[in-house]
Amino acid sequence: MIVFGDFDLTDFWSGGEYERKTYVSAELNESLLRSVEQELGVKLPESYVELMKVQNGGTPSKNSHYTSSPTSWAKDHIAISGIYGIDRNLDCSLCGYYSTKFWMEEWGYPPIGVYFADCPSAGHDMLCLDYRNVFGNSQPTVVHVDQAYDYRVTLVAPDFESFIRGLKDENEFDLD
Repeated sequence: MIVFGDFDLTDFWSGGEYERKTYVSAELNESLLRSVEQELGVKLPESYVELMKVQNGGTPSKNSHYTSSPTSWAKDHIAISGIYGIDRNLDCSLCGYYSTKFWMEEWGYPPIGVYFADCPSAGHDMLCLDYRNVFGNSQPTVVHVDQAYDYRVTLVAPDFESFIRGLKDENEFDLD
């Protein structure tokens, strides 16, 4: 399977010093990948792994995505602060302090998959790889979970690669 094909990831990541210290983990290697997947109890999407090989977590230069229904953030989109790297050393990494376990146990998020990206709301909404309907070689969907709407789960993209391809600059949205 060719991941990202014609999609150029060269300028995908942005962010200043804070973002680099908060989200960017050390270079991904096979041993770390396998141990994180074992700890999470899932196989991460190949597209997630390939993106983390370019840079292991961070803030995307395009950080907003359309949604089909209003969120606590906006009437037609979500914004993300950062995507977690495949690691356990940084607080904002898949197995770091703010891991899926933290969001479920401390904040009451539903146990539907792997929480991989936070939003500017400081924990009041998150993005999750939803594994509830993954069978065989199928991929988890990307969903938005909104605490302000009683942890409503909204489909954002059918898979992680589609999610990444669908990210837009925040200036493309009506922010009123």
